[in-house]
Amino acid sequence: MRHASMPRILIFHASLGSGHIHAANALGEAFSRYADVEVQIEDALAYASPILRETLIRAYEQLSEKAPQLYRLIYEGSDVSDLKDSMSNTLLLSKIERPFFRKFEQLIKQAAPDVFICVQQIPSRLVQLFKQEFDWPQPHYVVITDAVAHSTWINYEVDGYFLASDLTASILTKQGVDPELLHVTGIPVKLEIAEAKPARQMRERHDLPLDTPVIALFGGGLQPRRVRLMVAGLLESPFAGTLAVVAGRNHALGTALADLEDGPAMRLRSLGQIDFVDDLIAASDLVITKAGGLIASEVMARGTPMVIVDPIPGQEEWNADAIAAYGAGIQLRLPEMVAPTVQFLLSAPEHLAFMRSQARKYGRPTAALAVVESILARLSV
Repeated sequence: MRHASMPRILIFHASLGSGHIHAANALGEAFSRYADVEVQIEDALAYASPILRETLIRAYEQLSEKAPQLYRLIYEGSDVSDLKDSMSNTLLLSKIERPFFRKFEQLIKQAAPDVFICVQQIPSRLVQLFKQEFDWPQPHYVVITDAVAHSTWINYEVDGYFLASDLTASILTKQGVDPELLHVTGIPVKLEIAEAKPARQMRERHDLPLDTPVIALFGGGLQPRRVRLMVAGLLESPFAGTLAVVAGRNHALGTALADLEDGPAMRLRSLGQIDFVDDLIAASDLVITKAGGLIASEVMARGTPMVIVDPIPGQEEWNADAIAAYGAGIQLRLPEMVAPTVQFLLSAPEHLAFMRSQARKYGRPTAALAVVESILARLSV
């Protein structure tokens, strides 16, 4: 039973990619540490009309995976530099979308939250519309899950933005966003990442070698043909080690790698969908991955260097640029360049150590707690 003084927190994500969902769940986990807070996490698209929901999900998947250049054109073309024009455009878009989100509006009225938190643009722009129309007093916070914020993240009726880094804040300030609204906390990652996990212990737990390098390749969102090129090159490496390839739900990737065997020095370990991603990151000397805001934040929070491959045009490319600027990762375009890059890093321990120190410097394993503590402190004022 809800106590009268117990604040109700309503967290919204949208199921376009998994990153927003993970960020919302990380915040929910952090709030759960406070017994006197009630938290509700919802997917805004679950309350959209079926036609719009299916259209948005299908368009995102098709464009990002099969027409990346068109996706870049749309993403970068819709990033408006003039702040007032951008915010006006976003408000207009929310008015267009509103008829398709009647159930979403009903959900909010029934939930009657004390605080809105949005980790994706769609629910955020709708909340701003409702706040204006109904003069709702509840604070509205936005947690930006990319290293560089697209203009559609910035809306009217927002009481604070929680950001990945000082770089994010600097860019938004130059675009005209009030610095008083900007709070650098990091992107929320699961609290498990804040727990110490010695590499040796993780390797023993998952039967990985203790005395040779471990390279993790997260290939779930990558094209199987390109991953095969990377893996084949790495298996020819003269360095002894283990290459752990995580296919996730990408069943085609498992098929594409099925005939590959251990190289002369590098062993191959093919994994499907696993429940020990963080353990593997902690055990690894190097992670090869795309540059989704959440996976990149999780890897940096563990202090593990990255080789970034095949980022989705738009937000992932911008994330990759930021990670490269931090010195925590290297961004590559050609799959054939992965093997020589890994060989170089393994042969240059001082360079790998520098990347590790930069990842630790910019990684924020307690970001979710920082966001929650900041919001609750403001709520109690």
